[in-house]
Amino acid sequence: MTQPKPKLKFTVHDYMSTPGDKRYQLLDGEMILAPSPTDNHQRIVANLFRLLDLFVSSELLGRVRLAPLDVVLSENDVVQPDVMFVSNARSEIITEANVQGAPDLVAEVISPGTAEFDRGYKRVLYARHGVREYWLVDPETESVEVMVLGAEGLQTHGVYGSSGELSSPLMESLSLDLNELFHRA
Repeated sequence: MTQPKPKLKFTVHDYMSTPGDKRYQLLDGEMILAPSPTDNHQRIVANLFRLLDLFVSSELLGRVRLAPLDVVLSENDVVQPDVMFVSNARSEIITEANVQGAPDLVAEVISPGTAEFDRGYKRVLYARHGVREYWLVDPETESVEVMVLGAEGLQTHGVYGSSGELSSPLMESLSLDLNELFHRA
């Protein structure tokens, strides 16, 4: 009788030794190689970073960062969110090498290669580790789904279309113009 092979789980140590010229994430001990983002994806990420960073900086709320920057959530989970916010109260989790723990807010721009992970596994992962707010930015529908952490995990707070303004439960005075987010320059 053949014995089944145990599933190999990679660790943070293994992840840190991967080649720097590839974009990996470590999800439940599995090394995931993501293809390079498209120009449209990068344009939206840049717009989102600019808009969010402008607001956070003007209100002196914390720090906004963008990928690639490792976020170490556990020994078997390292992610690179497209855009993230860490409040002043939790700024010590940002180190020179990476972010050690869950950001307050994570935003992922959905692409065909990552949509399944972003909507499923990462939503559960981020909830498990205490991400307070999660934004899924959909370039195809030009919409943003805002989810907030509650007793049942990350639950939808609202879905905002391209002609509206996004509001954030985490940053109450934020009003992000989605025309600017999806603007093609």
